[in-house]
Amino acid sequence: MTEKPPPNLDELELKLLLDAIYQRFHYDFRNYAQASLRRRLSQALIKFSCDSVSHLQARLLHEPEIFSELLQLMTVQVSDLFRDPAFFATLRERIVPELRTYPLPKVWVAGCATGEEVFSLAILLREESLLERTMIYATDINPEALRKAEAGVYALDRLPAFTENHRLSGGKCSLSDYYTAGYGSAVLDRSLLKRVVFSDHSLATDHVFAEVQLLLCRNVLIYFDRSLQERTLGLFKDALCRRGFLGLGSKETLSFSAHAGAFQRLGPNEHWYQRW
Repeated sequence: MTEKPPPNLDELELKLLLDAIYQRFHYDFRNYAQASLRRRLSQALIKFSCDSVSHLQARLLHEPEIFSELLQLMTVQVSDLFRDPAFFATLRERIVPELRTYPLPKVWVAGCATGEEVFSLAILLREESLLERTMIYATDINPEALRKAEAGVYALDRLPAFTENHRLSGGKCSLSDYYTAGYGSAVLDRSLLKRVVFSDHSLATDHVFAEVQLLLCRNVLIYFDRSLQERTLGLFKDALCRRGFLGLGSKETLSFSAHAGAFQRLGPNEHWYQRW
């Protein structure tokens, strides 16, 4: 009988850590892409002065208060207002007219991070006179990111890029109309959040909570392995009404998914899909 090769210790340590996080803190990273996790855990080892993944696991189990700091490293929180302006131009020109046909449109921003995408959407909908009758659900697994999103405070040095993105997306007025600047920060207009509900939601473990006409989930799927991508796209298919729209990130596609047949791409260079 041929002996099985011994398990790769690095892989075993990573598996045990992710199992421990799931059992102790109820966050499921077990089907996240390993390459991305390894990069983030390398940063965590330095931050927490650990010489191995097993050492980090032991610290987490005996010092659970450090998990919130680890969570900041393990989740994606990088975005911009109106990132990829062409994406928002398509939303404005081709999708908003469809949303107008619904009396009370519902939108889900999944993996909203620190809120840039939520505010971009709210600003666009206000400019299109649609925000007041639209409900926006903004979800993420990271409570700290959700708090930052709800606060709507961004460093002032980011505003030039935000302003240019807004202009290129077809913005109908000055972005400065939507924020107050002072002390090195810009605070977004609180009235933009009047129709926004922020909530903790995990694409790895939670289920659909509402039927929506528009769903944005950008640059999140690239951090999942294939099985979790399929689970997530299944959730999106179930959440979207017929003829509803799904917006993905610039490096994401439905082409190789088992759920591809439920969607039609708006164009060969578009990252927008319509549910059929």
